[in-house]
Amino acid sequence: MGRIVVGVDGSESSIKALHWAVRQAELTGDTVEAVNSWEYPATSWASMMPGMPEDFDPQALATVSLTEALEEAVGGARAAEISKVVVIGNPAQALLDRSEGANLLVVGARGRSALKATLLGSVSLHVTQHAPCPVTVVRG
Repeated sequence: MGRIVVGVDGSESSIKALHWAVRQAELTGDTVEAVNSWEYPATSWASMMPGMPEDFDPQALATVSLTEALEEAVGGARAAEISKVVVIGNPAQALLDRSEGANLLVVGARGRSALKATLLGSVSLHVTQHAPCPVTVVRG
């Protein structure tokens, strides 16, 4: 029994990847680990924009977002069986780091990227080139 890592950012593409990963885990007996990452926006972090509430907790917000996406996508009982990992950092690098020792890394073909002209999103393109394990890119 191994581990399947899936990137989940709440986008339709990532939800399709999650469904695919859960079905694959049913076939293989692997566990599923859903990964979400977040970064401070470069402009607000660099300029230390005023007005950011002291209690602003992006880690907690990302955790809630991931939990809600999993519950909506696979249901509450099924979502409880999925490991949830939320990390600060670049999404592609976070997935590469978490996929060390995994049997499979699953990503959607396109997430919340602003660049819509490419066949693959920047994250899926990067992980297919650098992942330490096999990668499945789930397309629409």
